[in-house]
Amino acid sequence: MSTTRGPSARSIFSFGTANLPKKVEEPRKGSNTTTTSIALDKTNQDELQVSSQQPLMNGSPTKRKKFALRQDSVGYSPEEHHTSTKHVKIDSLQYLDDESEAYRAFNAANHFHYRGTFWNEGKREIMVRYFQLVMIGIFQGSIAYVTNVFSHAFIEGKFEAIKDILSEGNWIWAFFSYYFRQLLFAAFAACAVMIEPMSGGSGIPEVKCFLNGIDLPRITDIKTGVCKVLGVICSVSAGLPVGKEGPMVHSGAVVATAVSKGSVRNDKARRDFVACGAASGVCTAFSAPIGGILFSLEEGASYWSASVTFRTFFCSMCSIATLYTWNSLGVHYGKIGFDKLFSFGNFIFEGMESSYSVWELLVFVFIGCMGGLIGAIFNNSNERLTHWRMKHVNHSKVRRFVEVLAISSIVSILSFGLPFIFHQCLELPATEGMNAEQLDLLDRFVQFGCPEGNYNPLASLFFTDGNDAIRLLFHMHQHTFPMSSLLLFFFFYISLATVTYGIAVPSGLFVPSLLSGAAFGRLFGNLIYKISPQNVAFSNTYSLIGAAAVLGGMARMTISLTVILLEATGNEQFVLPLMLSLFCARIVGSLFNSDLYHIHIHLKPGVHFLDPELRAISAHHDLYAGHIMSKHVVFVRPIEKVGTVYDLLNTCRHAYFPVVDTDDKDILYGTIGRNVLSTLLQKRAYGLPANTAIPLNSNIVKNYVTLEPDSNYVPLVPFKTIQREYPAFTRVEDISLSEYDRECFIDIRPYCNTAPHTVQETTSVNRAYEIFRTLGLRMLLVVNRYNQCVGTITRDDLTIEALAKDMVKKGKNLPS
Repeated sequence: MSTTRGPSARSIFSFGTANLPKKVEEPRKGSNTTTTSIALDKTNQDELQVSSQQPLMNGSPTKRKKFALRQDSVGYSPEEHHTSTKHVKIDSLQYLDDESEAYRAFNAANHFHYRGTFWNEGKREIMVRYFQLVMIGIFQGSIAYVTNVFSHAFIEGKFEAIKDILSEGNWIWAFFSYYFRQLLFAAFAACAVMIEPMSGGSGIPEVKCFLNGIDLPRITDIKTGVCKVLGVICSVSAGLPVGKEGPMVHSGAVVATAVSKGSVRNDKARRDFVACGAASGVCTAFSAPIGGILFSLEEGASYWSASVTFRTFFCSMCSIATLYTWNSLGVHYGKIGFDKLFSFGNFIFEGMESSYSVWELLVFVFIGCMGGLIGAIFNNSNERLTHWRMKHVNHSKVRRFVEVLAISSIVSILSFGLPFIFHQCLELPATEGMNAEQLDLLDRFVQFGCPEGNYNPLASLFFTDGNDAIRLLFHMHQHTFPMSSLLLFFFFYISLATVTYGIAVPSGLFVPSLLSGAAFGRLFGNLIYKISPQNVAFSNTYSLIGAAAVLGGMARMTISLTVILLEATGNEQFVLPLMLSLFCARIVGSLFNSDLYHIHIHLKPGVHFLDPELRAISAHHDLYAGHIMSKHVVFVRPIEKVGTVYDLLNTCRHAYFPVVDTDDKDILYGTIGRNVLSTLLQKRAYGLPANTAIPLNSNIVKNYVTLEPDSNYVPLVPFKTIQREYPAFTRVEDISLSEYDRECFIDIRPYCNTAPHTVQETTSVNRAYEIFRTLGLRMLLVVNRYNQCVGTITRDDLTIEALAKDMVKKGKNLPS
């Protein structure tokens, strides 16, 4: 944030200056102090002095003092206000309400109106809020169910058609039919992203950015949600190594924004609804309501409270109830059962014994470490590939579309060619001793040219739905998958997932990670069984631990992933193995790089994500707020000329401005937002003082209310009017002013936040970072001991790159 500071507000961290003198004086006449439009440079400023013996802008009588009303607009080149065009600028969100006089008057009026009544505004808002949470749960549950039904139907239809062709022995025609069907679905998925680019990827990094306070454009638009849902149906049906779970989180955020749009009046309320929608999305993806709440807490929201916990709980409850309702209707009418809907099947207790021995916990720890290493390799490879895409592919829609078709072709060739080249036929497992889950899975084995009663193990993993493949690896006790097939599938599938994540299709990371990890775990379990056939768990137990380890190594999730897998499998005896493996996977993976979501967040241009804690290296260099702040403060005065405000908004893209009383030794008066100023200009909340020296004419008398000296102080625009403009505030480009308007004055005092958050310039960076992130601020003011604003801190100043530069330049900013 580039800003400009007045001359008398001196900072002890200013280069080449001494400490602030005991008495702050006005700049001497004829001095060489360089000032801009917001400084009191009397050599280039034509002031209009208005005596305060009479009230100004309908104000009550005040002390004898003069207000310097600026007649100039911008005293230097407008380009100096702008951020460099080489960098993308993305706005931040403000999670705290501005405590202005208009805001306080609005709350006081509401309290007086509903005084002594049972039904008040607060109870009405609570009823509306929980009704909206119910609707979010119902809509998201329905969207998830429909998404699964259509994708399952498309996948089943595709493989049934290929199966019929293979039964005739026509391998060439079967391949081309399979290839073009998948290519067509992939093309439709890519078209959805071409229509709305924000619908690409999993959507979890974008939702995390929004909940962190970054206002990504169009991320929660209905158009984005529609393209996301239709695109993920096609991308999953195309056989790409992607999942539906990540996009469900994004669709939940879109649904929450759409449902609450009519009643939300600030960023904080919208953030809380999006957090509930994200939890609902995870709940409907895995049938894990508690896991959804923990995911939103651990991975999604950067700001949390007890009230949000209860709301996410309630919303997840409504979502899972909707899934049960749709399942009951589906079973009744013969559509689709709940056992095929977002579930990995129950791990049934084997008698009264545990599925593993205590000594195998050490093996699970080793699997967790290996999963962390695999996840780190996956993240590093995908990061390098994403850098290449950003340089050569992402700047062209045509190239992105061609890339999707190319990767779809590679996936089709490998998924069909590998089972064909490494053709192997095995007999179906004996049904004796099988439970209902395993008997149901027998139909999921794929023949792929094998005789009746036989199956191709590699084709059974490639030629089926990802959820069905995970269930086969999780539940078949007999060693139905040879080690060679598991090794080939793991290597090629995770390689394809590495290449696929990040292309221009809606795609999730959960299913590819779980499936490749399940193959790795089962491979490891088969190896353990060969070494020691006695007193070891079945390889399906190792498959579950491997799936958790690989996903934990990529996403670095611990608490939420443990609960999600427990709810999805229905067996609590795996709590300790899952906790151990996920803990080790996170520790080992974090030694090499960040989780994949954070990697993609930091690769987004203009996105400055604030982690929960600042790296300790900044404290070792004795960095203070005065070192990292932007020292050029662009501010407005309590009473400004309309032309000055208009020109400032046109030439400066800042979202918030300090309000500085330049007639009272540059004391900080408060802050005011860009949207509020635009609304005041659009509502024509300005006029002329009663003793103005500007000649009046019929036009001014007709359009402006006469300002009586003894009238009571009343804001020209009520706070409720400003509140109703959210979030589509008037842009300054859409406001036109006449010459008479430009000569009028606007009283900012009723609308500015008179309780802004400030820090001293000697505040440590760690404390300033904690205040900024914990409170969800958009701008943090830095003041000196005289309460003069000497700088501002925004999200841009707290990034790792910005702090690194401040460390290098710190010596130059210290007093000489």
